[in-house]
Amino acid sequence: MVAIIVVSFFIFGQNIVKTPQPELASQNPPNPTQKAALEILTSNSSPILGSKNAPITVVEFGDYQCFYCHKFFNNTEDGIVKNYIDTGKVKMIFKDFTIIGQDSITAANAAHCAQEQDKFWEYHDALYNNWSGENTGWASITNLVRIAKQMGLNQDQFNQCMTQTKYMQVVQGSVSDANTLGLTGTPDFFIIAPDNSITKVVGAEPYEVFDQIFKSKLQ
Repeated sequence: MVAIIVVSFFIFGQNIVKTPQPELASQNPPNPTQKAALEILTSNSSPILGSKNAPITVVEFGDYQCFYCHKFFNNTEDGIVKNYIDTGKVKMIFKDFTIIGQDSITAANAAHCAQEQDKFWEYHDALYNNWSGENTGWASITNLVRIAKQMGLNQDQFNQCMTQTKYMQVVQGSVSDANTLGLTGTPDFFIIAPDNSITKVVGAEPYEVFDQIFKSKLQ
């Protein structure tokens, strides 16, 4: 069975699932094997941010409307990108855990639509830069299309993708993965070390927490 070390100080918080989901009803979620856990963590995800050869992988389960995901993006992610992703030590992928509302699902689909034009991470950043609360309407279809236009994406291609909800299967698959892992909130992070050991970080922890883990895994 896979051994996952959990790191959580419960200081910086996490958005918790407010409405029970069928897959979360089990009090004893499956404990996948190492191979299965790695597959769950890396399937139904974004493209890689950083070098595919980076020895450490960070997997974030997030919701674009989530207050604490936005907090992580503003306070922690830049440091990780600058010091670890841009230097080839860490790569990052994002998985959807859409727990807040319908706009969360629509925004997740929109990010994957942007991926068709190789702009997933730019759109991901634009979503958090346009964040203005949970279920306040900032992630409506109208605003998501506006963001794509501001980024210079091909509007016909993006709009067709949105109309078709083309990536709902990917989004739903990622949510199912989160449920399989027994997740109950966002953000959650899984740090996969060079030896494939997995460390889970719960909540929007500060840069120093990730820095300490990365340094220990790179030794």
